[in-house]
Amino acid sequence: MTHCHSGVEKGVKKGGNPIEVMGLLLGRPDPLTPHTLVVTDVFPLPIEGFETRVIADDEDVVNHMIALGESLENTRKEKFMGWYHSHPFDVGLNSHCFLSQTDISTQLQWQRAEDPHGNPFLAIVVDPLRSLAKNVPQVKAFRVYPPEYNSPIKNECPDGKIIAEEKLRLEKWGSCWNRYYELQVEYFMSNFARNVMDILTQNLWMRNLGKTASLEVENRQRYPERIATVTDKLKKLDVPSITASAGMQSSKPAAVDSDGKGRKGMDEIEKACDAVVEFATEKIHESITQAAKKDLFA
Repeated sequence: MTHCHSGVEKGVKKGGNPIEVMGLLLGRPDPLTPHTLVVTDVFPLPIEGFETRVIADDEDVVNHMIALGESLENTRKEKFMGWYHSHPFDVGLNSHCFLSQTDISTQLQWQRAEDPHGNPFLAIVVDPLRSLAKNVPQVKAFRVYPPEYNSPIKNECPDGKIIAEEKLRLEKWGSCWNRYYELQVEYFMSNFARNVMDILTQNLWMRNLGKTASLEVENRQRYPERIATVTDKLKKLDVPSITASAGMQSSKPAAVDSDGKGRKGMDEIEKACDAVVEFATEKIHESITQAAKKDLFA
């Protein structure tokens, strides 16, 4: 989703339309349920706006895939088992997660090459604009039928539903609505990833990076009041009555008068200094957090 959103932003910044992007899926069939395809990782490909040509025939992309595959052989047990691409079209009534004629040709070539080797190939389509508009990931997974296949059920769409009106079929599933079928998508998280997310959401993200305390209404309203309180404490200090012993190793000044007046003054200046330090430290922390968020999340 992040990769697909980057194509949207790049196209808009150039003053044009969002750019389609593509990547490869890493994973494997589930050994316990072979009809379930498990996607464990994704790798963006250096190609954009490829709707007008068949990607499997692109020499640069194929060479990149070969080099990427070789680099992963020694570190990963999974292998390439599919591809994804974005359809960053306008936000309409229906999702743009469907396969075009070009997508069908690409997917069919890969299925013919990989399926016989026990590696059923998968196609995933992402609709980044609708995902942003609805605040819900718009992602669908597909495989295509062999060219000779004809559905025994009239007007059966990729999701198995019957849509009698041709216009509605085309709007929802494209012109190739009867050449492919949809797979149900489920999301999962590994124990390691879940532990990391728990740490982020409980100890870091929610408390520190997920909010900006200085911008909250309550803190903004109390800001002048807190400044005034610290200022009043500083104004009330009787500084001349507080003296320090030159021989003391402590960084804190020592009161030398015997009537306790110096000790009281010392307490007052410590309170005032503590208030200043607390306020300044809070502001420094906020600045560091903002800088971290800028670097991490732009």
